[in-house]
Amino acid sequence: MSHGKELLLAGDIGGTKTALAIFSSDTGSQRPLVEATFASKEYASLETIIARFLAGRGERLTRAVFDVAGPVVQERVQVTNLPWMIDAASLRRALGVPVHLLNDLEAIAHAVPFLESVDVETINQGDDVANGTIAVIAPGTGLGEAFIVWNGTRYQPHASEGGHTDFGPVTSLQIELLNFLMPRLPHVSYERVCSGLGIPNLYAFFKETGRAAEPDWLREMLAQAHDPTPVIVQAALENRAEICARTLDLFISILGSEAGNLALKVKAAGGVYLGGGIPPRILPQLQAESFMQAFTRKGRFADLLARVPVRVILHPKPALLGAAQYGLEWR
Repeated sequence: MSHGKELLLAGDIGGTKTALAIFSSDTGSQRPLVEATFASKEYASLETIIARFLAGRGERLTRAVFDVAGPVVQERVQVTNLPWMIDAASLRRALGVPVHLLNDLEAIAHAVPFLESVDVETINQGDDVANGTIAVIAPGTGLGEAFIVWNGTRYQPHASEGGHTDFGPVTSLQIELLNFLMPRLPHVSYERVCSGLGIPNLYAFFKETGRAAEPDWLREMLAQAHDPTPVIVQAALENRAEICARTLDLFISILGSEAGNLALKVKAAGGVYLGGGIPPRILPQLQAESFMQAFTRKGRFADLLARVPVRVILHPKPALLGAAQYGLEWR
């Protein structure tokens, strides 16, 4: 980084919300100078949000980094759950500074080595292995996955689209769920059953197969809700409806299983971190036995997975922190 104070515009672009902030090289990635959050679907493009955020500001930016929920290919990304195409070249022209795009889970991965003790909650202590590979799985609006590998001097994050791999059921109930969804969806990925988008699919499975009844009060709430997922999750947390409790139980078992899959695929001796908006909300349920039972149910490798540390990220904006950290280190 060149001498003197540099100002970075960092953004976390998601299907539900977009967070923008300005950071200084003097104060670092933990202390934004100014920050604001916008409802993504209320805007036609990222450029529109940036223009509103910067309107009336006199700061002279040096560079910009944006993490996006979607695969970045040749400096362009189609946001997975928004009708936006984000192009780094277009943003460079608009802002007049260098611009870099990151996958949102890659950004969270950049943040993980800088998280403090108050930023995480451990749900399986395991055995920390120095410089071991770290896995990140994040159920939010969608399901993101990434991993971090020690390159000899520091941790190097790697993006992934593992959340869109084929859903692999591991119980008879999950097999019935897959059979229920296959005629209804062109592709049953893990994201379709293990994310904010997927929770209504689990709920519909219990409802439409008659496995659990939908109370009248819940039907009315869901009919009025813009997004059914928070209603379902809150009713489950309050134990107000069996159908919601069973939906959340199934979600947790699928999340545990896929987190264990990811840990095996990258040999995550350094731990598994659960990010996204959902895990902090359901922390007590994740601390119960069912998550770790699903995580470790891998036959001959159950003992290996039992030694893997598992932590929930409590930091409210880890992707923004990671984008800022990347931007301030960017050469």
